[in-house]
Amino acid sequence: MTQHDDMVRLQHMQDHALEAVDMIGGRSRSDLDQERMLELALVRLIEIIGEAAAKVSEGTQAKYPNIPWREIIDMRNRLVHGYDSVDLNILWDTIEIDLPPVIAELKKIVIDLGS
Repeated sequence: MTQHDDMVRLQHMQDHALEAVDMIGGRSRSDLDQERMLELALVRLIEIIGEAAAKVSEGTQAKYPNIPWREIIDMRNRLVHGYDSVDLNILWDTIEIDLPPVIAELKKIVIDLGS
């Protein structure tokens, strides 16, 4: 895998994380219970973030330990394989609490790799 491939995957992670955070903006956790399309969209965005993370090379992952690579990939696997028992509280907290610092780190990484 090339650095270019990693850059594309990191950009996908950043873009989809931003989209998830934007999607819950102005909403409450109860909206997730009432809007099936919101739930499906957020689950899919987290799946994509995890899939992209899994495709980032081990070297790049090791170079940027501030990204919780294993947790991101494991969450993707949990959503895909445990599709019938998604904990919406965990999904919401992941997007509301965990993604903003990941986005900040991804922005730094994209700048670093782009220079």
